[in-house]
Amino acid sequence: MNWEVADKTIEVIQGDIAAQDDIAAVVNAANAQLETGGGVAGALHRAAGPELAEAGRKYAPISPGEAVITPAFQLPNEGVIHCLGPVFGEDKPEDQLLLSCYEQALELAEKEKLESIAFPAISTGAFGYPFEEAMKKVLPFVLERLPSLKFVHTVRFVLFNEQEVEQYVRYIEDYLMK
Repeated sequence: MNWEVADKTIEVIQGDIAAQDDIAAVVNAANAQLETGGGVAGALHRAAGPELAEAGRKYAPISPGEAVITPAFQLPNEGVIHCLGPVFGEDKPEDQLLLSCYEQALELAEKEKLESIAFPAISTGAFGYPFEEAMKKVLPFVLERLPSLKFVHTVRFVLFNEQEVEQYVRYIEDYLMK
């Protein structure tokens, strides 16, 4: 599903974050060491090859809410923005740390003059952040930030299943109707 917001495009799809061949940068829901893991990190590292972990070593460890960018190697993208989301119930204040991931990722994409970025639902898997709660923090932030972006023209959310897509679509449509 696509929407136009201030001459920018916001998209919501179900899919594989490692297969976004029309997006300049994909966001990795990383671990602190920027190494291969499960979920999003595992998918991106498997597709990018061992060079991705090697490139991340000079930045590791990163802190919750922090983002760094590396080349994408064998992925079809220009870059991978690695973000360490908060572990729900442990990293405080988790809502601010979660928003920091999205803010820093967008800032890095702008700095690198990248036209598009794809986000997974950061921290909602193994890090335990409730999906709906994260969505209600992240979407207003990104929608409000979108008009001020100079280089990024497309923000895509790549979600795990159809139920998550439906929740994002409903939320965005309700938000834009205000």
